[in-house]
Amino acid sequence: MTAVVDYGVGNLCSLLGSLKEIGEDAVITADSEVLLSAERIILPGVGAFGDAIASLRDKGLDKVLKQAAKNGTPLLGICLGMQLLFDKSYEYGEHTGLGLIKGEIVPIKSLLSDDRKVPHMGWNSLVFKKTSPLLKEIEEGSYVYYVHSYCGANCADAIDAVSDYGCEIVGAVSHKNVFGMQFHPEKSGEVGLKMLASFCKLTKETLF
Repeated sequence: MTAVVDYGVGNLCSLLGSLKEIGEDAVITADSEVLLSAERIILPGVGAFGDAIASLRDKGLDKVLKQAAKNGTPLLGICLGMQLLFDKSYEYGEHTGLGLIKGEIVPIKSLLSDDRKVPHMGWNSLVFKKTSPLLKEIEEGSYVYYVHSYCGANCADAIDAVSDYGCEIVGAVSHKNVFGMQFHPEKSGEVGLKMLASFCKLTKETLF
């Protein structure tokens, strides 16, 4: 069973619909016992980093997620959920994240060398940087859907895939049993469903 974290931030219905489409038994929950007993956890997110991390902490879910990661439970962060996995973010100030992925979240504008529009919105192809169990069923160059104004930086050791948007946009990251996707797999068609399906095959036993 896959548990989707409900902390008041994120479009949970579309993600749950995608999980059902691939035949995954999934539940939306904020219950710490359910989360800690789940085979896998997905942390979604849409909105501002500061509000999202505050909501996790107010509900005590930051500690739950850290404990689950420590226990070896496969954990996937999507969009803002991926950003929350990082050490810190510079979105409207400086905010401390969950610290499960080494690196920072910075404005895309700070990385661009041209006048491309921000937010970065639309389809971009993936360039693989290292192997990942979430990428094994898709081809390099596959297109995924992004909507974001901030992105990962100073996280070279964790990068699995990037996209070109006048600079390298960190698309997918991982460290041990913790995974992140800046793009939205639930909005990325068959490619996204394949990546979600690959994640839903992971267990503590397959990773360690």
